[in-house]
Amino acid sequence: MGVDYYSVLKVNKNATEDDIKKAYRKLAMKWHPDKNPNDKKEAEARFKQISEAYEVLSDPQKRQVYDQDGEEGLKDIPPPGSGGFSYGGGSKGFNPRNAEDIFAEFFGSSPFGFGSSGPGKSMRFSSDGGGTFGGFGGGGENIFRSYSEGVTPKKPQAVESKLPCSLEELYSGSTRKMKISRSVIDANGRQVTEQEILTIDVKPGWKKGTKITFPDKGNEQLGHLPADLVFVIDEKPHSTYKRDGNDLIVNKKVTLAEALGGTTVNLTTLDGRDLSIPVTDIVNPGYELVVAREGMPIAKERGNRGDLKIIFEIRFPTRLTPDQRAGLKRTLAG
Repeated sequence: MGVDYYSVLKVNKNATEDDIKKAYRKLAMKWHPDKNPNDKKEAEARFKQISEAYEVLSDPQKRQVYDQDGEEGLKDIPPPGSGGFSYGGGSKGFNPRNAEDIFAEFFGSSPFGFGSSGPGKSMRFSSDGGGTFGGFGGGGENIFRSYSEGVTPKKPQAVESKLPCSLEELYSGSTRKMKISRSVIDANGRQVTEQEILTIDVKPGWKKGTKITFPDKGNEQLGHLPADLVFVIDEKPHSTYKRDGNDLIVNKKVTLAEALGGTTVNLTTLDGRDLSIPVTDIVNPGYELVVAREGMPIAKERGNRGDLKIIFEIRFPTRLTPDQRAGLKRTLAG
């Protein structure tokens, strides 16, 4: 079929007229050569291809011919006012209209307030705000007025939203589906509400404050670029563990007898394993037992983990019988 116009506009073959307009509007604004002064050659090629795809798929007759016979079939369609001569002179194939004319015709009647050059006029963007694109409402700033002057459409501040995660999720990783509702501009320039499901792959070891950015998924307003949508990882409190960087901390209360005579700490890890940790040292006030590599995964060091730190608190008896007191004295005298 040659060029896949559907792929060029990033739409499927069942796309409606509105889908095609919306796709062209987004891509043409993105790839217009005046918006890409540092890579004009690639932008011009992309812009031309996007315009060609829109010209074909937005015209029911051309689209039907293209769907049946591919790009080759388009050369037999006579252009308006040609007296029946085939497009592109036979063997040359499809000869689309000037990309700038298509752009001017499309946006000339849009609510952006651009003045229209009308069909057949080749259009370039002027640097003084006049000409074809006179600006918003006829007197505002032209969004493409002069990229050489560094004038670009404004990008609103990113929209941030907290993403609370359990410590178990941040230990093992998880996939979260987030349903968002945002305001966008449709193909006809109207502000409409759009809903979308975003997928967030929470990686093992991510920390509070980690940001996941979805470019251009925030609200969209006329004359502005869409805002980015940013999710910020937050940690839910855990009943057993407290996180300290890559380490996990557990507070354990023991009796004086356990502190002196030894004990065993039984824990369930964040991924569901049972740990049985013998304590053979004498537990002094503030004693800390470190279990290597039983902490949180380290996000940038695959397979590596922090440590588990057990901090002990000794529960001293509130009273002793005379016999207990005497026994302790005898036992600890040496």
